[in-house]
Amino acid sequence: MPPSRILVIEDDAEIRTLLSVLLKRAGYLVEVAGDGTAGIHAFRTNPADLIITDLVMPGKEGLETIVDLNREFPDLKIIAISGGGVDGQDNYLNAARLCGASMTFRKPFINRELIEGVNNLLLDVDNTETP
Repeated sequence: MPPSRILVIEDDAEIRTLLSVLLKRAGYLVEVAGDGTAGIHAFRTNPADLIITDLVMPGKEGLETIVDLNREFPDLKIIAISGGGVDGQDNYLNAARLCGASMTFRKPFINRELIEGVNNLLLDVDNTETP
């Protein structure tokens, strides 16, 4: 079975690179996009098995990206990550769940926990949110 494909949508280049390296080391194929518009285009061009998206981004932000993707692809697995914003980190993560995110993580996340979450979602083992 070929490795699962993951699309990372993150505006911060350092975090985007960190996620890409982390996921590749875990055996996944990774594509990256710098914002929601580019991410949706990348997904439509070459669909992934799972998306990891930041929530606070310029342009098309993460909540709007999640809503748009879920409307078009209702079974898509999405992990939302956030380091905060003007309304606070927990509010963004709760909103992401309400918009259709399968799982959420606060930044900074623990690498091992994120990989476990990815593995669980891709194997349909555990479909719960993390604190």
